[in-house]
Amino acid sequence: MKKYIKVNATFDCDGNLLPEYIYWDEDKKYPIDKITDIRYAASLKAGGAGIRYTCMILGKERFLFLEENRWFVDTREN
Repeated sequence: MKKYIKVNATFDCDGNLLPEYIYWDEDKKYPIDKITDIRYAASLKAGGAGIRYTCMILGKERFLFLEENRWFVDTREN
């Protein structure tokens, strides 16, 4: 399932868009510790495609997607 989230991102001097923080449920802000990969890819869990950022957040690898002009993450369905 897709969860659209708020993201703080900046452009570096080479024009690359780099996310710095994600906001979960408006009141929880998490820094992105490291970006290990950036590529165009499909979300196999949630559907859709876009630029996939492989990020380290709180010591865990997470996929963050930029689909057109919106950010989303894959969430587990219960």
